[in-house]
Amino acid sequence: MAGATRVKICGLSTAAAVDASARADALGFNFVAASPRFVAPAAAAPLIARARARGAGPLCVGVFQDADDALIAAGVAAGIGAIQLHGRESPERLAQLKARFGLAVWKAAGVRTAADIRALERDFAHADALLLDAKPPEGAAFGGGHGLAFDWRILAEARPSVPWILAGGLTPATVAAAIRATGADFVDVASGVEDAPGIKSLAKIAAFLREAGRG
Repeated sequence: MAGATRVKICGLSTAAAVDASARADALGFNFVAASPRFVAPAAAAPLIARARARGAGPLCVGVFQDADDALIAAGVAAGIGAIQLHGRESPERLAQLKARFGLAVWKAAGVRTAADIRALERDFAHADALLLDAKPPEGAAFGGGHGLAFDWRILAEARPSVPWILAGGLTPATVAAAIRATGADFVDVASGVEDAPGIKSLAKIAAFLREAGRG
């Protein structure tokens, strides 16, 4: 589908949700224990195998927050094809993980201003992609998946020159407008396709994919 917006459905933890997300380009498996979307690597392994059984299948991404090498290694052993860092990892840590595991590494961060985006791009220019999310609520135990959006207008003055992914508060009702407003060619959703935190709605997944042009 040339020119189509790519979609990542994040926070999957059941076979039904994996199957409903089959038309997505990437699936996210959250290995952050504090998140309501947490899944242990051992439990994610059969879900990743299920997704990858369809030919090449979607890219399976492990979501980590300030994780040690042992947890990331467990995620890699479970079959992930990319590492998403959603904590306070340094540029040096990102480079270390790229070298050790030989996988694409994405850096996610909450942004509020154009300066936030410029700083992220400057510090993590060697990331394989930047995932632009809204800043989490004060004191939140985990970085993303709070259903909050940032002001998309800041992308008009600070659009990254490196690959980037739009996240934060996207839903089936807003994703088409978000794509038009930002020109994003890759979008990420977690809470926006749930009935409750960590409980995916198969109908909302289908609607999101449809509204993003992947239905």
